[in-house]
Amino acid sequence: MSVREGNLQAPTRHPIEWKEPSYYDEASVEKELERVFEICHGCRRCVSLCNAFPTLFDLIDEGKTGEIDGVAKADFARVVDQCYLCDICYMTKCPYVPPHPWNVDFPHLMLQAKAQKFKRGQTSFRDRLLTSTDRVGKLATIPVIVQMVNKANTSPVARRVMQKTLGVHAERRLPPYARKRFTKLAPESPSPPVKDGQRTPGKVAIFSTCYINYNEPGIGLDLLGILRHNEIPYTVVEREACCGMPKLELGDLESVEKLKNENAPRLARYAREGYAILTAVPSCTLMFKSELPLLFPDDADVMAIAEAMFDPFEYFVLRDKDGLLKKDFTNSLGKVSYHIPCHSRVQNVGQKTREVLEWLPGTSVTTVERCTGHDGTWAVKTDH
Repeated sequence: MSVREGNLQAPTRHPIEWKEPSYYDEASVEKELERVFEICHGCRRCVSLCNAFPTLFDLIDEGKTGEIDGVAKADFARVVDQCYLCDICYMTKCPYVPPHPWNVDFPHLMLQAKAQKFKRGQTSFRDRLLTSTDRVGKLATIPVIVQMVNKANTSPVARRVMQKTLGVHAERRLPPYARKRFTKLAPESPSPPVKDGQRTPGKVAIFSTCYINYNEPGIGLDLLGILRHNEIPYTVVEREACCGMPKLELGDLESVEKLKNENAPRLARYAREGYAILTAVPSCTLMFKSELPLLFPDDADVMAIAEAMFDPFEYFVLRDKDGLLKKDFTNSLGKVSYHIPCHSRVQNVGQKTREVLEWLPGTSVTTVERCTGHDGTWAVKTDH
C-alpha cells in the first residue's frame, strides 16, 4: 500500500496482544511512542481534544531542537499520564489510523505504556483505590456508613485530610452515595408479552453499572420506567461486577480480566437467550461493545455480549424504527443543551439521545461536543 496523506476509510482496530511478553518490552514501546509522537507533532490536528496533545506539543516546542529528538524520553510519561483513553482522537480526528499504513493508535499505545507502568509497580495506592469502584461503593453504601461518607465528602476539614493523604483535591465536588442501591430499589418487571422487532429484542437485561448502583439510582429507575411504559419486560442482572473500564484506564489488565470473568458468563447467558443488554453509563457500554472484544478476541462469551449490548437511547431509536415504541409525549423541554459524552461519540451510533429529545414537542437541542475533562476519577486527583 502506498503512503498517502490522510485516510478516507473507516477506522479499524487490531486486537490488543496484552498477554504477549513483547507487550511489556520497554525499549520497543519507547520507540513506538517516539514514532507516533513524531507523526502527531507533524499534524497537530488533535490539539483541542484533551491535555495529552498540548502536553506533547509543549514538550517539543520548548525542547532544544523543536523536534521530538529534543524531548527527554523520561518526559514521555507526562503525555501518557494525561491520556484517559476517551478514543476521540482515534475515532473522529486522526487521519493516520489503520488501515492507513502509518498505523497510529494513540489511545491503545497509551494503554500499553500505562500497562507497563502498572506492571513495574509504579501505580499509586490512591489510583488503585479510586478505580476499585465496586469495593468502595459496597463499603460506602452500608447503612450508617453512607451518612458518614457523604458528610466527610462535604466537610472542608475532611477534604483537606483527603487531599493530603490520598491526593484527592479538596475543591473537587464528589458525587454523594445513595442510601439504597439501585439493585435494592428496582421494582420487578411486569410480564407483558415479548415483542421482538426486526432490529431489537423485545426483552431487556439491565447492567446497573457502579455509578447508578451506588451513586445515582434514579437514572436506573427512570430507565425502568420507560421500559414499563413501553411494555418491554426487563430483568436486572444480579451479582454484577464493575465493567472494568476504571482498571483499563489504569493499565491494570489482569484486574480487567478478573472482572470480565465475573460478568461474562452471566451476561452471555442473557445474550444467548435473546435479551438486549442495556447499560445507562456510556463508558460501560463502550467497554462491553469495543474494549473487551479487543482484549479477548477469542472469548465467545465476550463476543456474544458485544452483539447484544445497546446504549439505551440507541435501543429506543431502533425500537421506534421497528414501530414498537410509544411516543405519546405531551410536555415540552424548551431549549436543551446536551453534552454528548466522549464514550457515546466513539460508539459510532450517532447522537441517539439528541434524536429522542427532539421527538418532544416544542423542544430544540444544541449539542456540545467538548470533553468535560473529568473521566470518572481522573479529575478528582490533585495532579489533574
